[in-house]
This record gives sequence, structure tokens and C-alpha cells, in this order.
Amino acid sequence: MKDGGLLIYTDGACSGNPGPGGWGAVVFVPEGRVRELGGREPRTTNNRMELSAAIAALRCVEALPGPIGLYTDSTYMIMGITRWLRIWKNKGWTRVDGAETLNRDLWQELDRLTSSRREKISWNYVRGHRGHPANSRCDEIAVAFSRGKPPVLYDGPLLGYSVDLLPPEPESLPAAPNRPSGPKKAGWYLSLLDGKLEKHQTWPDCQARVHGKPALFKKVTSAQEESAILKKWGL
Repeated sequence: MKDGGLLIYTDGACSGNPGPGGWGAVVFVPEGRVRELGGREPRTTNNRMELSAAIAALRCVEALPGPIGLYTDSTYMIMGITRWLRIWKNKGWTRVDGAETLNRDLWQELDRLTSSRREKISWNYVRGHRGHPANSRCDEIAVAFSRGKPPVLYDGPLLGYSVDLLPPEPESLPAAPNRPSGPKKAGWYLSLLDGKLEKHQTWPDCQARVHGKPALFKKVTSAQEESAILKKWGL
């Protein structure tokens, strides 16, 4: 980090996705102090927890000047804030398929927190579960909160903090998987919610029904595949 800069690590965790979730963050300020943050939601998603961690950390340093280096293992958050956010806003917070942007409330708050200092924030990818001390500590905090067992959070001088905060070497985002060439197979979607089966011609229609709910859903491309899925679901 440059002199006078702020350093942030964040992570989120969720059991069930949706399910009980937690988030964790470690914030280092130039005055030589470290503050750990954490929180919990009884029913949420992993992406919401990732965003919540960053929001809480940025609120913590909102009044402090200087550049910010934020490290996260969430490609969703990095891609969203650096590439997709502008598109969503220009389209009235809708995606390219016309559906409303997921987690819009959190994206709007993240946009508010970063808009005045966007050029001073660097969003850095750190690969999760690879042993980086600060990332691992954020994961510990997030998982503990998701399980309803909040840990003791540190708030004090850097000299008394046992976790190494040295930033990792810059790392590129994972490459998107190659998609097979050729025409896409036509198909439809099945969803099972509260014992009721429905068929959908498009993914947005199916997503609107199942998002955030304890539902089963699957794309099928033939009557035979549909029959196999229904059998698997006990129908």
C-alpha cells in the first residue's frame, strides 16, 4: 500500500445459498490500527454476504482520506463494481436479459460509498482458501457468524495483531470457462416449489419463481430428460 493508504480484506460465507450467512472484514488504517468487522443474516446468499462485507468496511473508513486497496476472493463483486455497475445503472438497474439486477439494494449502497473516490479504490483479487493470512481470517469470521457463533473481533494497534496483513502479489481474475461452439440446444426449465411443478420457456421466468426460495429447478432439452428429472424429484 502507498503511504497514507487504507487496506481492506473482505469475505462472505453462506450455508445453503440461500441459507444462514455471515461476513467478515479486516480494516487497517494508516494510524497503525486494525479493526475486525463481522455480521450475520439468518437467510441470505453468498453474494450478498460478500457485498455486505465490503459495504461495512467502506462505511468504517468513509470519513478517512487516502487511497484504498481492497482485497476479496469474490469475482462477482469485482466484476460488478468495475464493469457491470455502469451498465446496470444506464439500463435502470436491469440486466441485459431485462430482469432486475440482483442485490440491487447492496449495489446501490456500494455505488454510493465508492462514487466520490472511485479512482482511489483498487479492487484486487485474492484466491480464496489459498492460505493468505488476512483472507483466511476474514473467512474464519464469516463462517463463525454464519454458524451463529460470533468470534472475538480485534480492534487495536497493528503491533498487537497476530495476522499478517502484507498484501499478496496482484493476481488476475480466473478466466471464464470456454463455451462449446455450435448452436445452443433449445430447451425449457422446470421448477418445483411447495410441491407444485411449473414449466418455463425462459430462464428469467424460472429465476423469478425460484430465487431466494427452497425450490428445485433444472433446464431440460427433451421429453426424455424431463421424465428423468421428474422421476428424480419423486414426481
